[in-house]
Amino acid sequence: MNPALNERLTAVATHADTLGRGDKSAYLKQQAAELGMSLATLYRKLEAVAVKPSRKRRSDAGRSELSLDEAKLISSALMEAMRRNGKRLMAVRQAVEMLRANGKIEAARIDEETGEVLPLSESTIIRALREYRLHPDQLLQPDPMNRMKSEHPNHCWQIDPSLCVLYYLPRQGKDTGLRVMKEEEFYKNKPKNVVKIEQDRVWRYTGTDHASGAIVARYYFGGETSANLCDFFIYMMQAKEDIGKDPFRGVPRMVMLDPGSANTSAAFKNLCKSLDVHVQINKPGNPRAKGQVEKGNDIVETAFESGLRFTEVADIDQLNAMAERWMRYYNGTQIHSRHGLTRYQAWNRIKAEQLVLPPPAEYCRELALSAPKEAKVSSDLEIRFGGRYYSVKDIRGVLVGQKLLVAKNPWETDGARVATYDADGNEIWQAVPQIEFDEMGFRADAAVIGAEYKGRIDTVAQQHAKELDKLAMGADTLEEAAAKRKGKAVPFNGEIDPYKHQEDTLAARNTLYLPKQGTQMEYNRMEVAEQVLSKVEMAKLLKPRIEAAGGDWKQAVRMLQTAYPQGIEASRLDEAFDKLMNAGRLKIHRTGSL
Repeated sequence: MNPALNERLTAVATHADTLGRGDKSAYLKQQAAELGMSLATLYRKLEAVAVKPSRKRRSDAGRSELSLDEAKLISSALMEAMRRNGKRLMAVRQAVEMLRANGKIEAARIDEETGEVLPLSESTIIRALREYRLHPDQLLQPDPMNRMKSEHPNHCWQIDPSLCVLYYLPRQGKDTGLRVMKEEEFYKNKPKNVVKIEQDRVWRYTGTDHASGAIVARYYFGGETSANLCDFFIYMMQAKEDIGKDPFRGVPRMVMLDPGSANTSAAFKNLCKSLDVHVQINKPGNPRAKGQVEKGNDIVETAFESGLRFTEVADIDQLNAMAERWMRYYNGTQIHSRHGLTRYQAWNRIKAEQLVLPPPAEYCRELALSAPKEAKVSSDLEIRFGGRYYSVKDIRGVLVGQKLLVAKNPWETDGARVATYDADGNEIWQAVPQIEFDEMGFRADAAVIGAEYKGRIDTVAQQHAKELDKLAMGADTLEEAAAKRKGKAVPFNGEIDPYKHQEDTLAARNTLYLPKQGTQMEYNRMEVAEQVLSKVEMAKLLKPRIEAAGGDWKQAVRMLQTAYPQGIEASRLDEAFDKLMNAGRLKIHRTGSL
């Protein structure tokens, strides 16, 4: 419809609203004839231009029958029953049944028309969890991310190795060219075929400069190793064959990598430390921290590797030569959307004081040392590394049986260092002291038997175990907890019965068998404290009594909600019954002869 027709239709609709039924029909027929369309078409077009009143918002919109405290309990139970991999083991219905049976929640409402106590449906509870932002789907969403920037080119580099799944070098006979890894030969159900060419598979190392977005790619055999990482990092820093076309070079201020074993190796770390390069090891499970190099990998795959299918490559050196040519082309011609320049144009804005030239490649390789190894923490809080023993008791959060990444300490003869992480995920290497032994093979700092005693500081796990022991036994001290365990005390004072809802359900729905008479076994019940009945519980107990007495339950429930908004003690239930029965507005009907 054009604007003129819209204006005419709006005028027709406005005038039609002022007419009665008979006049309105005749008027619309006349207008349809003038506009050259059928009456049905006119009605349809008027419907499109008519301004419809907005739907009235419900008076109870935004409110939920489920309280916030009960929603938190349900959500907490769902999260506690979840596996560490995020798989949910307990359904909302099951959690609600368990908590109801244990008296932790009511999750019910009172029908204002009938006064009945009705449990909230599962869909209502799920909707309430979402309104309170307590649903597991909402709680498990990733944390918001912050955008990061670099101050200048070579401020920060990102490096990420990736298996080149499309091509490999078979090295069979005279055929040394790259070939497609065929799906029917190497798919996941044929791992033996993959093992055969494991050392021939090509790995791609990709690096990016965070400020300019410049991409560097190089291919290696042997997988994700410390040697390959060091060689690639040295290649990135060194001047290329023609710096007029390929200017990228220099030592970065920092480099970001994932926490792989090669990335945390002593060789790479020592190389970076010698060059005063800060190494940022990202926390596990945080791929967004280096999203730029992830995108760089994708660009290399689509813009460069896709063309390898149409050519022959003799060896890995030729492949790298082709990759260098592609880098000069792509970084030098393709415009980056963030800064509006080619990547090399943006990188070339680096200032002289920001461009730190590295030592020669061979000297850089000499700076790299051996790779670190994993060492298991013994019960004495010791590790063995390089044929020597080191104490790790001062390592924060260390646990017996834990595996630590250990490397040589270049500043101490026969010294060792252990890799730890700070609160921000930065890797920190902490020196650990070597343990000295006497001529009899005993630790030099060990306590003399029968003469002295040296206590040991508890590990974090031991501290937690003691706290949990006191929590389960409801004790203030370990001695009190031990005494209760010796007395066969039930954990958590017996307040939690995870199977009580099953017993209640079976008792309520077991209608397949005829009831049998039996003799009730006598037992004692002890009340710890007087029970306070909520409005819902009062309604459950008073409704049958008032109706049996001929009372009007609808009027009674209104008075109940007004007089006892916070509930009442169980001992005062009869008092509440009398008050409702004797109320002036309560109609009582009694039957019987006078």
